[in-house]
Amino acid sequence: TIRPVRRSYYDPSSAPGKGVVWEWENDSGSWTPYDMDVGITIQRAYEKQHPWVDLSAIGFCYVIDFATMGQINRQTQRKRRVRRRLDMVYPLVSGTLPKSQSWPASPGTAAAPPVPACACPQCLLVMSVKATVSAAGHGTATLQPRKAPPAPPAGPKALAPAPGGKMPDGMATVRGSLKPLAAQGGRRQAASTPALSSASTTTSPPGTGSGKASRPGLGTLNRSHLQRLAIAQSRVLIASGVVVLGEHLGFGVTLVPQCYFEPPRPGITGILMSAAGLPVCLTRPPKLVLHPPPVSKSEIQSIPGISHTCRKTTKKQAKKGKTPEEVLKKYLQKVRHPPDEDCTICMERLSAPSGYKGPQPAVKPDLVGKLVKCGHVFHLHCLVAMYNNGNKDGSLQCPTCKTIYGVKTGTQPPGKMEYHIIPHALPGHSDCKTIRIIYNIPPGVQGPEHPNPGKSFTARGFPRHCYLPDSEKGRKVLKLLLVAWDRRLIFAIGTSSTTGESDTVIWNEIHHKTEFGSNLTGHGYPDINYLDNVLAELAAQGITEESLAQEKD
Repeated sequence: TIRPVRRSYYDPSSAPGKGVVWEWENDSGSWTPYDMDVGITIQRAYEKQHPWVDLSAIGFCYVIDFATMGQINRQTQRKRRVRRRLDMVYPLVSGTLPKSQSWPASPGTAAAPPVPACACPQCLLVMSVKATVSAAGHGTATLQPRKAPPAPPAGPKALAPAPGGKMPDGMATVRGSLKPLAAQGGRRQAASTPALSSASTTTSPPGTGSGKASRPGLGTLNRSHLQRLAIAQSRVLIASGVVVLGEHLGFGVTLVPQCYFEPPRPGITGILMSAAGLPVCLTRPPKLVLHPPPVSKSEIQSIPGISHTCRKTTKKQAKKGKTPEEVLKKYLQKVRHPPDEDCTICMERLSAPSGYKGPQPAVKPDLVGKLVKCGHVFHLHCLVAMYNNGNKDGSLQCPTCKTIYGVKTGTQPPGKMEYHIIPHALPGHSDCKTIRIIYNIPPGVQGPEHPNPGKSFTARGFPRHCYLPDSEKGRKVLKLLLVAWDRRLIFAIGTSSTTGESDTVIWNEIHHKTEFGSNLTGHGYPDINYLDNVLAELAAQGITEESLAQEKD
C-alpha cells in the first residue's frame, strides 16, 4: 500500500536553520548531538541569555547550565559537558562547510550570540550607561554639572554626536525609549542630574589645577558625576515600577520576565556598582532541592496498610497454551456487514481484504471484528498481527481509543522498588509526612520481549528517588504504583528522549515527582494537580482501584 508522506522544514531562525548543533559528551569522550527539538529549545534559551534551561517542559530530566556549559541530571546530579557547534544549516545546502568551532573556547573568550535589542527599562539603563562610557572613552562627551537652574529634564540626556561623527548604534533608541520613563520619575531629579554635552574642547580633570588639555577617558567620569547619573537613571526606572537587578557577584537576574543582563564587561561593572547609593536589588536564583535532609534508619517507618517495604520483580512469562486467535476471541464480535470506513491499522477499507503484508496469521484477511467494550471495528487479520507484534501477554489495547482488554503488562526489566515514610513534609503538604519511593534497576541483557533481544542495556540514574505526600490519596497512588510495578509498567527499554542513548531504561508514561523541596524542573512540589494526574495516567495503563482486588498486596 502506498501512502503520501511529507516533511517539514525548520524555521531559518532556529538552531538547525542557523547550522547550530548542540552536543553532549558521552562516556567514551566523544560528542553526541541532541535531538533536533531539544537543540532548538537549548538554542532559544541561549540566545535569550538565560543562565540555564530546564528541559522538563519538553519531557526530559536534565538542566543545561550555560555558565559551565554542562548538563545536569536533576535526579542524580551527574554532570556532563555540552558544547555548541557550527555546522551546515538544515536542510543541507551545497557550498563550503563552515569551520567547526565550539563555544566557549575558554572561560575568558565566550562569545554571546547576536540578540535583538530589548526595549525593557532595565536593558535601556544598561545600554545608556554603556554608551556613556563608550563616548567618554573616545572623547565624544564629558559630564558637567548644571550651573543654571534647569528645566525639568527628560531623564539622562543621550549623547550628541561629535562634529562629523556618527551616533553610536542604538543610541537613538536609548534616547527615545527613556523619554516615557523620564516623564514619570525624572522631574524630581532636576537639580542633581548632571548633563551630557558635546565636547568640542577638552577639559582638565578636577583637581589637576593645570590648564593643559588631556585626553578624556574614564577618568573624566569622576565619582560625584557617576553617582548622580546612576542614581538619576535608576530612580527613573523605579518610578516607572521597574526594579533594577544586577548579575554581578554570582547573583542571577530573575525578576524581569525574559530579560537578562549581558555578562558584565570591563568598565560596566565599575559604573553600575561603584556609585554609592545606587539602588541595585540583588536576588539569588532559586535553589534546586532534589533530596530531603538526611534521615536515620530509626526515623524510617513502614506504611500502614501496605505490607513490607520492598518489592522485587523478575521477568514474567506470557501465559502459555493460548493462541492469538483464542485471546482475541474473548474480546471480539464478528461483523457480517462491515461499515464503509477504513481499518485504522492497515488503512484499507473494511469491506476489502486486510492490507497487512507481514507474516500471515491463521485467519482470513477479509474477516472483520468489533471490540465489545468500545465498539471499534478492525480486520481480524490486522488485530492478530498487532497482537503478535506486542507483548503477547493475553491482553489487547484498542489502537483507536486505547481501551484495555484483559490485564496489560509491560516489558520492564528486573529490579527493586523500596517504599517507606520519612519525617519530612513536601512543599504544599505541610500537614503530613512524605512517602519516599526508591527504584533500582541494574543494567543487563535484553529479553525476547525487548527491542533488541540478546543485546545489553544500560540503566542510567539509578537508584531513582521519588516522593508522594503521606496522605490518603498519596497512599492510594502508592498502592496503584505497586500494581504497575508488578505488571512491569513503570519502566521500559528504549531510546532516551533526553540524551538520545538507545537500549537504556526509560520512564514509561507514568510521571513521578523526583524533586523533593522545590519545583524548578516541573517534577517537584507544590503541584496541586499531580495526584489526580498520575491517577489518570495509571488508569490509562489499565490500573484502577478495581486492580487492587486482582493483585495480592
